[in-house]
Formats: sequence, C-alpha cells, structure tokens
Amino acid sequence: MIIVHGTFPVKQEFRDEALKLMQRMSVASRGEYGCISYEFYIGLSDPNTLLLFQEWESVEALQDHFDTAHMEEFLKVLPDVLDGEVATRRYEVRNPGDIPGAFGDEGYPDQEGGRNRPNDGKDKPAKPEHRPKIVH
Repeated sequence: MIIVHGTFPVKQEFRDEALKLMQRMSVASRGEYGCISYEFYIGLSDPNTLLLFQEWESVEALQDHFDTAHMEEFLKVLPDVLDGEVATRRYEVRNPGDIPGAFGDEGYPDQEGGRNRPNDGKDKPAKPEHRPKIVH
C-alpha cells in the first residue's frame, strides 16, 4: 500500500474556492481503480493549511492517478489558491510477512523484541534491506 500525505497552504481570500477544488478532486480520485482513500482535512493549528491523506493499492495505481484529467485540472487551478509551497511525503507500507527473509527463519519478533523461539546466541536478526528513498 502507498500512503501520501500533503500540506497545502492556501490564501485566506481563496479558502472557499480551495475547499471546493479539493472536494472535487477527492470525489473524482476516490472513483479511481486502486484508490483506497483520498481525503483533505482542515488543519487545526492553521485553518488555511489543508492536509491531504491518500492511500493507494500500489505505486502503479498512484502513477495512473497522476495521469488523469481531474489531476490535470487540479494542477492547473491549484497555483491560484496557494499561499506557499505544497509539501508531500509518500510512504510504502508492507506486511513483513510479504518480505522474504524479513525476520530470518525464526518468524516474527515477540512483543519484547525477541524471537518466537529461544535464542541460543547463534541467531542473528536479518539485516534490513537497503531501499532508495522514494521522491515524487
């Protein structure tokens, strides 16, 4: 699963327009194949900062989202309502059971961080896989 979080500082005088724009984007995006959720929220500390939270089944589904007509329209109008830079972060969420060797042959760690079977000192935890940072 891919999670995207974003912040959108909007001009106070265009806040209502920004809310309508983002509501249209949310509705259209939730209808896309692979979209799990797509929602904007109003920031509690600054009501002129809108927060985006979206979940996608895969990187491919997210990439297809970038190629839609509603994304093109959104990006065309967005600069008019912004009052600063948009910041986004993308996270990939995986089930450790889907990653070969994630916990060696011993299985999952227990709640105290140990292994599910006694450790005689010979077991070493699996090295984390090096993965490049995802930037979009």
